[in-house]
Amino acid sequence: MASITDTKARNIKPADPAIPHGGITGLALHPSKTKGHGKWVLRYVSPVSGKRRNAGLGTYPEISIAEVGKRATAMRIELAEGKDPLEEKAKIEDKPRVPTFKEAAHTLHRDLLPGWKNPKHGQQWINTLQEYVFPKLGSKLLQEIQPGDVAEVLKPIWLTKAETASRVKQRIHAVIAWGWAHGYCQSNPVDVVGHLLAQQPGKAVRTQHHPAMPWRDIPEFVQKHLRSGNRPEVTRSLLEFVILTACRSGEARGITWNEIDLKNKIWTIPAERMKAKLPHRIPLSPRVVAILNDQKGRHETLVFPSIRDKVELSDMAITSVLRRLKAHSGTPGKLATAHGFRSSFRDWCSENGYARDLAERALAHTIKDKVEAAYHRTDLLEQRRGLMNAWEALVTGKVPEQN
Repeated sequence: MASITDTKARNIKPADPAIPHGGITGLALHPSKTKGHGKWVLRYVSPVSGKRRNAGLGTYPEISIAEVGKRATAMRIELAEGKDPLEEKAKIEDKPRVPTFKEAAHTLHRDLLPGWKNPKHGQQWINTLQEYVFPKLGSKLLQEIQPGDVAEVLKPIWLTKAETASRVKQRIHAVIAWGWAHGYCQSNPVDVVGHLLAQQPGKAVRTQHHPAMPWRDIPEFVQKHLRSGNRPEVTRSLLEFVILTACRSGEARGITWNEIDLKNKIWTIPAERMKAKLPHRIPLSPRVVAILNDQKGRHETLVFPSIRDKVELSDMAITSVLRRLKAHSGTPGKLATAHGFRSSFRDWCSENGYARDLAERALAHTIKDKVEAAYHRTDLLEQRRGLMNAWEALVTGKVPEQN
């Protein structure tokens, strides 16, 4: 049978019979209502159901004779493999549309947001992607993203903003891992992108510690700025509380009365409010108890509520006080931070002969050595009570500093 030509196809009329393709069994051009136009149809017997089926392959002249030949040949190959081309097409069409990176990132962000304790962290998570990733990868489908694409996003900040780049890399990995889990892609290019990037400086080199006030300067700072004057200020009381307990500022800002046992002088911070997600007990020294008693009656739940709205103080509350008081640190040109007082406490412990184990437990630091951690069966509360009382004596100026 002679193969169809463009001349025959252009002259097909509405009343004409279908013109066989000639090169592919079952393929023919069926006339439409307009001369020179028709519809390509492949007729075959389904190897799955045994029924006769008609598969449309587009219209002529939009789909040329050569192009329809390629499409029909691909379908004939599927038939030879025992597949029904129309059923295979339906399977593909039933699959969900692959999202772009930006769409996937926003979906994952919505899923993760309820689990973040700090809404600020959730906002930072998506903000870094909006700033560094979306401009280059936002419109790409997840399955299209290659290691080189990820490297191009990271290279501008990989060495100059190492910490930020590492976070961006982790978040890109999380988005594509989400896509992999949902069947939108078959691999995660972030797993191999390290081969395309320069080696970053070691973390120990790039880590910037929180500026800390030298511990010998703390007594004068507390007496001069936190204890002087007749009118109590909640943020100054909170700062003194943070210094005396060596806790994290977030733990102090969120403290509630049901965490306090004044009778036994213990503050128990629940696991969900701790960085390591483990409960932590802090023995309360006399001055800390006095601060707590001064706070009674200000709020039913919060110990240190904001003056105006009676809500938990923001993370800028203590920072603002330290800036206003020009609290100096051991780092030239930088003011002390709230977290830095934990470093001051740790330095004092080391320089005054207190056991490392006792100091680390007072700070609720996670023990990285698994063998050592296995033997930690007590939090040494009573031993730490003596430690915190000695720290208070220094901070409040009741005893001369030790050398």
